[in-house]
Amino acid sequence: MTVSVVRFGGSNCDRDALRALEDLGIDAEIVWHEDGLPADTTGVMLPGGFSYGDYLRAGAMAARSPVMDEVRELAGEGVPVLGVCNGAQVGCESGLTEGAFTTNASARFQCEHVHVRVERADTPWTAGYEDGEVIELPIAHGEGRYEISEDRLTQLETQDRVLFRYCDADGNLTDGANPNGSKHNVAGVVGERDSVAVLMPHPERAALADVGGTDGRPLLRGFAAE
Repeated sequence: MTVSVVRFGGSNCDRDALRALEDLGIDAEIVWHEDGLPADTTGVMLPGGFSYGDYLRAGAMAARSPVMDEVRELAGEGVPVLGVCNGAQVGCESGLTEGAFTTNASARFQCEHVHVRVERADTPWTAGYEDGEVIELPIAHGEGRYEISEDRLTQLETQDRVLFRYCDADGNLTDGANPNGSKHNVAGVVGERDSVAVLMPHPERAALADVGGTDGRPLLRGFAAE
């Protein structure tokens, strides 16, 4: 099992992701996007950063890298794919999941710890949590506001594809707990397959006890799920 952490020009969370995965005993390697995915890839992580300087739209240019054709093909086969922060933007822009992440309602870069509520615990990414559990993860983004048409959001909710929502420490969905103005407090969603997920908060930055908590560890174990 080898998780390919795809590095684009401007990625800056690839090493964080690698260390977190290795600490969990998950084989992983950083892969330069122009080199394509190794033949032994059994999981893909699209890390945070500022791919291509966020020109045009955050994630838009990286989404058009040829490696994303390979990622989409593996995702269609059920291989686990996780996009975090800029990787979530890339995931949406490349059609792995629906919706888009755009400029925060504050029009400011938000860097802080937030609470998110687990909306479903029956996916590879959330099997280590309980339904409704509140966890704390860091965010660091300027374009994290999840946007989607009301009709499509209703369909996503009907299909139970919302994975996390921003909330307060007690699990309440409030405007004050929503750091970026995301519709319906959405912090993460899954694709057509539950093995594909994107989220704005950083689980890899909450995976090592000596650098700020471990609430993200169960999520990353999704790469090792049977």
